[in-house]
Amino acid sequence: MKIATWNVNSIRVRLPHVKDFLSTRKPDVMLLQELKAQDNDIPVSDLEDLGYNVIFKGQKAYNGVAILSKHPISDIITNLYSDENARYIECWIDAKNSGFRVASIYLPNGNPINTEKFSYKIEWMSELSNHVKKLLDNEEKIILGGDFNVCPEDRDASNPEMMKNDALFQPESRAKFREILNLGYYDAWRSIYPNKTNWSYWDYGRAFEQNKGLRIDHFLLSPSAIDKLEAIEIDTYHRALEKPSDHAPVIINLTD
Repeated sequence: MKIATWNVNSIRVRLPHVKDFLSTRKPDVMLLQELKAQDNDIPVSDLEDLGYNVIFKGQKAYNGVAILSKHPISDIITNLYSDENARYIECWIDAKNSGFRVASIYLPNGNPINTEKFSYKIEWMSELSNHVKKLLDNEEKIILGGDFNVCPEDRDASNPEMMKNDALFQPESRAKFREILNLGYYDAWRSIYPNKTNWSYWDYGRAFEQNKGLRIDHFLLSPSAIDKLEAIEIDTYHRALEKPSDHAPVIINLTD
């Protein structure tokens, strides 16, 4: 089973790239983030024409997430917790899919630090931790994929010194990331490559050309799911296309 995650940075702008990726790499499940489109502007029919079931949570600005699957989708959860009026609802969606529960996550950026935006990031990560703990209690094979907007360690950036005042690098956000791992989740990349780092995000300009990037797009797997992990890769091809997203797809392969 092949599962991919990709912060597309606008589904309308990147639709040709997304369709090319789906047609050439043929993931069974595709997790998308930063749709930057309200529900009625998401090109559902284009994605369904490629053989995918589509569920989504639209958002006009920087959020919005989706799950595309070639298999039936059920038991959909769109909120981190039960309060429909809560402000954490636009960045999360999870569902049962072919023996797994998969989640598409867009974790708030949190910049600049020492502002309400950073406080919101930490609050959101607390709600995330609470929710994924409950998922573990159900003893399902769980796959959390998406843009976590966290560099877990200094080595997850090409230039750590430049990132020291960024929300992605702060002790508080890293601690919240570790809190999720300490619940029993595994960082899929580090499980396969304990000593190697590739980037999943490069800022616009010449960052990609100069290989100056970050590893902020992650797959976190529950104990029963990590046993199924065979491989993980970052698809840099689609980052090199004209008018790309600033993120690249991350792909995992799992045994059935």
